[in-house]
Amino acid sequence: MSSEGSLSSKWTRPDDFIKLQRLKQKKNKLAARVSNNNNNKRPDLQLDETDKSKLLEAKLAQKRKNPFAKSTDAAKKLRVDLEVSESEPVVTASSCFVRETPTRPPPAKFALQKYDPQAFAKLFQQPQASAEDEEDADLAARQKHTAHLPVDWCLKTRARFFCPTELPAIQLKTSQLASGLTSFVRCMDPQRTESTLDISDATRFNQCTYYWQHPHLPWLTLFPRTAKENVGVVVGERERKALAEEWDYSFRGLFQLLRARQCPYFYLCANTFTVLFRAAGVGGRAESHALVTPSTRGMRQALRQEGIEFTMPLKSEASGSAQDNSFTEESTSSSLPQETAEDIPAAPAQEDEDEDEDWLESLGVDERELRRIKSSHARKQQAAEMREDFSDNSLLLIDGVECQGFFSYLLNAKSAISTVGRLAGVPPTLLSPVAFPKATMQHLVPRSKKVRLDGVDYFSVDIKGLILPTFLPSVAELLCETRQMFSSTLASSINTLAFSKATQKLLESPETPQSEGEGEDAAGQVFGEQNLSECGLLPQVVASICRTGQHAVGLLERVCYQRGEGYAWS
Repeated sequence: MSSEGSLSSKWTRPDDFIKLQRLKQKKNKLAARVSNNNNNKRPDLQLDETDKSKLLEAKLAQKRKNPFAKSTDAAKKLRVDLEVSESEPVVTASSCFVRETPTRPPPAKFALQKYDPQAFAKLFQQPQASAEDEEDADLAARQKHTAHLPVDWCLKTRARFFCPTELPAIQLKTSQLASGLTSFVRCMDPQRTESTLDISDATRFNQCTYYWQHPHLPWLTLFPRTAKENVGVVVGERERKALAEEWDYSFRGLFQLLRARQCPYFYLCANTFTVLFRAAGVGGRAESHALVTPSTRGMRQALRQEGIEFTMPLKSEASGSAQDNSFTEESTSSSLPQETAEDIPAAPAQEDEDEDEDWLESLGVDERELRRIKSSHARKQQAAEMREDFSDNSLLLIDGVECQGFFSYLLNAKSAISTVGRLAGVPPTLLSPVAFPKATMQHLVPRSKKVRLDGVDYFSVDIKGLILPTFLPSVAELLCETRQMFSSTLASSINTLAFSKATQKLLESPETPQSEGEGEDAAGQVFGEQNLSECGLLPQVVASICRTGQHAVGLLERVCYQRGEGYAWS
């Protein structure tokens, strides 16, 4: 046992060894510090005052500057320069060394020159002023002045009204809210009917803020259907079937109301396209019709296979393809009797293609090469046809009897209800100004405030949401009767701008039967107003949507009204 204890005492443990190493390091550092102090010690330790000042200056120079401190050097230099410029131009030796770097020359407009009347007059013709004048001139050129307000068939997402006098109240009383709701549901005009309903401005304004929609799912945004809130929403198979059945019944009832002229128009908003159905007499058309935007080559091909004829009024002539022309001629010949159809010559494009093929065969071109040429030609035709897909120029007009076939196509088409992506399984949104089966009444919430522009106080009403085309004429009719002047700014849905463009072009087109003379225009307008007298809208609004002629339709972004002057809009 004693031998084992002696052996253990000879060996050093790791912890003890580390402690000894640390102790040696501390001793070495202490010895080095003491030796340095001894070497630095000098007999002449007394410093004079000049050495102390130099050390102090060096210490201050080495001090780090605060990057957030406010520099006063630039302000002092600027103050000195201003004092020198205000005084007489005396140059001294000390002033030459104020700045080491050369200063910038003063601006040319502050240089003292001899008085020149022509140069002084040119000061009022700066480029900025001329640009402002050009902008004002362009705005004045774009503005149009009419006695009536045009109709804008695109859907609006926001409207703001300004007036120097107080606008209709937003905070409604019980009688005002009930009267406005009753007037809208019953399609009544309180001013022209004998009733006990309230006829104040607030009541009439409240009546203009309602519309009908189907389907209505409060947790989803059904217009616009590409909203971010719709991401990640999953609809079960049972719910999809129930929604499809309800939508089928609602769409059938709404279309029957349109054909019977009990509904002037309605919108069908799907994920990839929007359809505007309008009754006979609306927009200068003698029959019920539909406008579809945007369209694709696949959709147009599906309509051709179903035998539904359509036109593309916004498509440019240069981009027209031979396939569309051949389809129009084939559909025209198929609708005529056989004897008459045989008299119609074949399409010249088809004859040219046959002649080209015969010519190539006469030259001894191989059949494989001919097939390759045909396939490349077909690809070029497809590319030319697909060039304007998803644009305003791809709008389709389906008129007359073909509208019934298009209605049946939408009922049975699988593309109307998307199966993947946002709102998968949710039917398209139906929007109408009058009631229809299974519809839900929606309400626009206005907000009022007071703004100050150019030193003048204005009363403002801001409305956000889905705004139908008949909302602005209804509100404008109310404000024209009760206000001397007002203005409005509007924001449109980009996907529906083609509706107003196409309607405007169709009214201005010389091929339109209604545009042959002013007498026929007036007769067609009166005929349309009389047929739509029971559609549920106010007579002034019906007259605006049935109006034909110049400035009957327009894209509205700004509207100004002054009594005695009319409307100015752009």
